[in-house]
Amino acid sequence: MAENSLMKSISLLGTGLLGSAVVRRLLARGYQVTVWNRTQSKLDALLHEGARAAKTPREAVEASEAVLLFLADASAIHETLLLGDAPGALPGKTIIQMGTIGPDESVELQKDFRHAGAEYFEAPVLGSIPQALEGSLFVLVGGTAEQLEKWRPLFADAGQPPLHAGPIGKAAALKLALNHLIGTLTSAFAASLALVLKSGVDVGLFMQVLRKSALYAPTFDKKLDKMLSGDFSNPTFPAQHLKKDMDLFVRAARDAGVDPGLALEVSRVLGLAIDQGLALCDYAALSRVIGGETTAS
Repeated sequence: MAENSLMKSISLLGTGLLGSAVVRRLLARGYQVTVWNRTQSKLDALLHEGARAAKTPREAVEASEAVLLFLADASAIHETLLLGDAPGALPGKTIIQMGTIGPDESVELQKDFRHAGAEYFEAPVLGSIPQALEGSLFVLVGGTAEQLEKWRPLFADAGQPPLHAGPIGKAAALKLALNHLIGTLTSAFAASLALVLKSGVDVGLFMQVLRKSALYAPTFDKKLDKMLSGDFSNPTFPAQHLKKDMDLFVRAARDAGVDPGLALEVSRVLGLAIDQGLALCDYAALSRVIGGETTAS
């Protein structure tokens, strides 16, 4: 089979919100996608759209030359592919880690997969469900230039032209640096919005000034309605996932000699939100902790 044909057959493990959106994008681009998820019922919608189900991780690995990983964390990757009978299918395969894990974890996974006979590199993405569906994700590659070039057509179909961050671990660090801003910017906006509301200042005036200033970030408008309404359903990025990423940033920052204070505080706030039953809600739910009930009248 020609290399281009091989690349049109892809396996993907972890069909959460982002993983499912990437599957739909690849199906729309003509890929044959084999999917596996720990909870098999979560595959039903994707099967109706043309994906193929694997009953086990090993079956998913055997179905394609490359396996894309959107699993929860490094521990889930290890348990899914490096334990049980899955390692027997790894020799000669390419494992592409596309979720958010620590740089040190990615380096260790490279060693583990290499020992199992598989090629490994990282390609975490920046963006969420809308960007995945429209193919505008930022794909950040940590690996060799040769790996990037070989798989460039796949990344181009999944998102914007891929960006090479350097060797294994560099893309993971870059992704954590960016996700740190998701937490800290959103927390800062939530606190400012809460003060505006509780001081009786017009929200429209606040946003008018903010949008015209150097302080503005588009994410503020994306989360404004959720924070005002208190409706955190239909998440693009659940609060529990952002907390996991903030905790990963804390560890990576400490390893690099960087003060992780801001990330620690955001993690604390997210932990309180999770304690309030908001774990699976949109991460904008952190505003419930920062400002209390700030719903505009």
